[in-house]
Amino acid sequence: MDTVSRRARSHAAAIGVLAGAALALAVGAAWAHAFPDHSEPRVGSTVDAPPAAIRIWFDGQIEPVFSTIRVENADKRRVDQGDGGVDPGDNRVLQVRVPPLPSGRYRVYWSVVARDGHRTEGDFPFRIK
Repeated sequence: MDTVSRRARSHAAAIGVLAGAALALAVGAAWAHAFPDHSEPRVGSTVDAPPAAIRIWFDGQIEPVFSTIRVENADKRRVDQGDGGVDPGDNRVLQVRVPPLPSGRYRVYWSVVARDGHRTEGDFPFRIK
């Protein structure tokens, strides 16, 4: 009988550990911030032709109302078309259209609020030949 009760306690402890681990993973996923996964143009890249739009894909859903993107040239002048926002077809993508840009260095500034309410922001350069 003593062996049976030890085995039952051992199973109960294992179930408790597994339940705690599952809860920790669920809470971590629920409170994850949104960070860039990749972009077009790529961070730090040099492109041969000017892009029609700048797009950033995030690793989580972002809130359209609180997420912004802008593009500036080397003189810190805004050069995008001012229509930036979350892609209506994919709430993990932030995008803005740009006119045909001349050769030069540009910087993309972004700020997003994830579904958990936390803000992340950053910037990255790219260059047009």
